Amino acid sequence: MVDILHRIAAEGVAADQTYDALTTLEGLSRWWTENTTGTTEVGGRISFKFENGDFEMEVAELDADRRVLWEVVGGSAPEWIGTTIHWDLKTEGDDTVVLFKHEGWREPVEFMHHCSTKWGSFLMSLKQFLEQGQGAPWPRDVHVDNWG
Repeated sequence: MVDILHRIAAEGVAADQTYDALTTLEGLSRWWTENTTGTTEVGGRISFKFENGDFEMEVAELDADRRVLWEVVGGSAPEWIGTTIHWDLKTEGDDTVVLFKHEGWREPVEFMHHCSTKWGSFLMSLKQFLEQGQGAPWPRDVHVDNWG
């Protein structure tokens, strides 16, 4: 199994603001995809739709201001189904650090390369949203290759 790992720090942003951006439909739609629906409590399912596909996550764990864990349970990308997405938050001074992990890929296929780059761009969108109030969610995201 292989994982995608990233780290960002939201400067001058409290952990509760970051947690809200990861655990509310409004927050998620401001930095990842504008087409976000579902239920964000533990056991709930959140649907994220993009031009070329969709993902369905089950909220597996919430630890206020410290951790969010999703299990990918559906969607158009079979490579994602059965993987988990971790958001671990920690405070360093006035900043919140996000340790991101998309865990459990069966093999490092070309689509994983694409997803790693897209996760990086969406994490920068999260950082921008937290620090400046405006992210770049789909469809206004950075297009990194010919897949969208």
